[in-house]
Amino acid sequence: MGDIFSKKKRSWIMSRIRGKDTKIEKKVQETLSTMKIKFEKHYRVNGNPDFALPRKKIAIFVDGDFWHGYNFKKRENKLPDYWVNKIKRNMKRDRKNNKELKKLGWKVLRVWEHSIMKSPDSFERKLKALLNRK
Repeated sequence: MGDIFSKKKRSWIMSRIRGKDTKIEKKVQETLSTMKIKFEKHYRVNGNPDFALPRKKIAIFVDGDFWHGYNFKKRENKLPDYWVNKIKRNMKRDRKNNKELKKLGWKVLRVWEHSIMKSPDSFERKLKALLNRK
C-alpha cells in the first residue's frame, strides 16, 4: 500500500513534526535538572543523543513510540509500506548507533515516550542505576 498523501502534502505534514524540544524531551530535561545532573542537549557523537553526560560518557535517547517501533510487530501489518520501511530503518539505525557508542566506551540509555509520560520516576531510577554502575 502506498502513501495516501501526495509527496508535497506528506512533506508538509512531516515538516510539522518536531524532532527537538518535544514535550517528552522537556520532561526528561526537567528530571535531569531536578537531579542536579549536568548534561548537554543533542551532543555531537554517534547518533546525536537527545541528552549526553559527556564526563560520564552516558548517552540518553528519548524514543517516540511510533517512530522507533514500540510494539512494532503488533502494528506492522496495519501500516502502509511507507511507514513500515521508515520505522524499520529507524530501528536498524538505533541498533547501529547503540553498538557504535558502546564501542567508544559510552553507556546508552533509551527511554520510551510512553514510559516517560506514564512514570517519569522510572527514568530517574534507570538513570541512577546507570550512574552507579561501574
